[in-house]
Amino acid sequence: MAAVLALLPGVFTATASAAEKSSLSIGFAQDTLANDWRLAQAEALRTALAAQPGVTLTITDGHGETARQIRDIEDLVHRKVDVLIASPRDGRAMTPVIANAYRNGTPVVLLTRKISSADYTSFISPDDAAIARDAARYMAAQLKGKGNILMLQGVPTATTAIVRTEAFLAELKRHPGLRVSAIKVGNYLRADAIRALEEALQQDIRFDAIYAQSDSMAAGARIALRKAGRDPGTLVIVGIDYIGEAREAIRRGEQSASFTYPTCAAEAAAVALAIGRGEKVPKKVIVDSIMVTRDNVEQVAPIF
Repeated sequence: MAAVLALLPGVFTATASAAEKSSLSIGFAQDTLANDWRLAQAEALRTALAAQPGVTLTITDGHGETARQIRDIEDLVHRKVDVLIASPRDGRAMTPVIANAYRNGTPVVLLTRKISSADYTSFISPDDAAIARDAARYMAAQLKGKGNILMLQGVPTATTAIVRTEAFLAELKRHPGLRVSAIKVGNYLRADAIRALEEALQQDIRFDAIYAQSDSMAAGARIALRKAGRDPGTLVIVGIDYIGEAREAIRRGEQSASFTYPTCAAEAAAVALAIGRGEKVPKKVIVDSIMVTRDNVEQVAPIF
């Protein structure tokens, strides 16, 4: 019998029917459900597991607070989930609680974000470093090797943002005519990106391009640019995720490129189920990413 979804305040729980004994409990400690990509990731995981008999899935909402996400993990471990899935908001701060769970026998699947130790069962993600390097190379080509780039950074403590920043800057060293004129934190959110862009414009920071570490932030940047009377189409704007908004912006010529960033939920579900069957799973699972421009925008479907 397929699992049935029950919605609780702040928690999504997919449970088997009362007549059916649950054989595998999975807990997913999500950073926040206020971010559309993170919500889509949680929903995709729920969908991937919904048809699995005997599976219980609990998804918690950390509301973008590291301390709350830590408490959520502690609670899931206390409930004795069979598999813990987490996407840590702060990889360093959350290492102790995740490592402790792993060392005490709870299999841990890290989804797109890592911790500071190898104390986990499996890590599933696209290659953030490769995406960042390719973004830098593409922007260098579009700018003909000369210009200023404004970087909109995601959550600074998340390993995705750290890697997307470091790899981009490292690749940019190969292009001496390019420089990052400012790094503004947008926390992967439209509203924060709007504020960050407005601040940059008020500070008269010069930029010919925007490297947004998520398409939600790229969307926020376009809103701020239009509000200031600046045409987004005159800039090289590169995002990551390739959501529906990004596809439409690329079609309109208001975004130059994006990189698909799958939620990795299907892969996480497969790994969790394999763990439940007692199978050995890979330490690392790399999910493919594709660069999307106007050349292939009609051939690549957005991730949501």
